[in-house]
Amino acid sequence: MALDARTGINTAREGKQLPDVDPSSVSPRDARELSKLFFERLRTLEEGTHEYQYARNTLIEMNLSLVQFAAGRFRNRGDGRLEDIVQVGTIGLIKAIDRFELSREVEFTSFAIPYITGEIKRFFRDTTWAVHVPRRLQELRTTLAKAKEHLAGELDRDPTVAELAAHLRIDEEEVIEGLIASNGYTAGSLEVPPSGPGDQQARTRPHAELWGEEDPGVELVEDLLSLAPLLRELDERDRTLLSLRFGQEMTQAQIGEHLGLSQMHVSRLLSRTLAKLRTGLLGQT
Repeated sequence: MALDARTGINTAREGKQLPDVDPSSVSPRDARELSKLFFERLRTLEEGTHEYQYARNTLIEMNLSLVQFAAGRFRNRGDGRLEDIVQVGTIGLIKAIDRFELSREVEFTSFAIPYITGEIKRFFRDTTWAVHVPRRLQELRTTLAKAKEHLAGELDRDPTVAELAAHLRIDEEEVIEGLIASNGYTAGSLEVPPSGPGDQQARTRPHAELWGEEDPGVELVEDLLSLAPLLRELDERDRTLLSLRFGQEMTQAQIGEHLGLSQMHVSRLLSRTLAKLRTGLLGQT
């Protein structure tokens, strides 16, 4: 294949035609030389033509070994998504091919690797956090992790917030913000029992059963749903009284003045109406 590749290169340069190449059979060494030929021809072709697509697609397939190489550096990230990493790295390779120019006098390999690794790092930044946080805090988390490791080695203990701030020459508030944001990188399951000291029975029950409490608002909603049909049965005057007393929070004296009634009369009417509603609710239960 190496000999055929070299022959193809010579023929292509003489006849200005691209050779028929099986990209999967081209070695990385031959791919480097063939890529120069394809890039040289690509810049003279009209975008959208069949020959342009052939040249571009062949360049992509011939240089997939660069993606495999770059993806291998992220193999031990613990995500188990090497296939996804390769797909994302391929996007970086395509961007590099579309932006590469032979006039730069730079090897395509040196030009493409930063594009590929940059795309992979962006993928991890955008998808591996359990909770989305701003990019500034994501980068601060990495900086803080390195600083903590460095200072822990020097101090033989975990550094304080003040020591981290002094080492990084940033405000303590910014350090605290970064440490809090770090909690969003991973998330635990509510179905996992808590660890550490505590009641033995509690440690056998998942977090979902131990956290939270009854929401009093739920019972209120149920009461309101039960109350709605009873309110519709009241006459307009009684509904107006309830609206002024409990909706607008007016006093009985203010209601009496508003409706032209005595405060005592208002009190009797409210007591009667509330007793009627209470009886209706108790009857339902």
